[in-house]
Amino acid sequence: MKKTLIIIPAYNEEKNIGAVLDSIREFQPDVDVVVVNDGSTDKTADIAQSRGAMVLNHTFNLGYGGALQTGFRFALSKHYEYVVTMDGDGQHDSASIKNLLEAQTVTGANVVIGTRFLTGDYKMGPARSVGVALFRYITRLYTGIKFTDPTSGFQLLDKSVFSYLSKGDNYPMDYPDANTIMLLHRKKFKVVEAQVNMYQRREGTSMHSGLKPVAYVMKMMLAIIMVVLRRD
Repeated sequence: MKKTLIIIPAYNEEKNIGAVLDSIREFQPDVDVVVVNDGSTDKTADIAQSRGAMVLNHTFNLGYGGALQTGFRFALSKHYEYVVTMDGDGQHDSASIKNLLEAQTVTGANVVIGTRFLTGDYKMGPARSVGVALFRYITRLYTGIKFTDPTSGFQLLDKSVFSYLSKGDNYPMDYPDANTIMLLHRKKFKVVEAQVNMYQRREGTSMHSGLKPVAYVMKMMLAIIMVVLRRD
């Protein structure tokens, strides 16, 4: 079996993390799991440890991308072959992890993005839908490849990719998104999609609630411009 590590960045997810870890154990009992506790002030770390997960603690909040980069470095130090990135809020269906693994085996891809849009009826608010459509268009324009879900954080990465992303400024500290797909395409990594199930977060407030998607789109547009202008 592939040596796979599931990385879960988590910030104040005490109401969700236990159920997420229980679900992973149900569907993937043989994989290792690390929770990167990104400066939580609640019991996220304690609950994760009580469920048998490895826990890496940040003393303060670095952001989603910063937490994932910590997980990548850990995976590299422990010689894992693949990592699967999942959110700690219950949006990503553990039963779909096998879809990512199977897609990598079939395609030989370096990255498999879990998409919620190939089938099913996943619903988003108007602001988020516009944002996804915009990033879908930009990534297709840049890569020539149609990515239906460029904002998905449910992904499988092989060692060559997470080794690259673990270094310096190759990975954004806040939200890796369409900009990261464009960067990986530019570096000649093979990126494909596989159908997964996603749900609305179980408890708490989404980082995409209210007007946050508007600010997020503006921030991501700047990040995309930086990728286009990047010289390396």
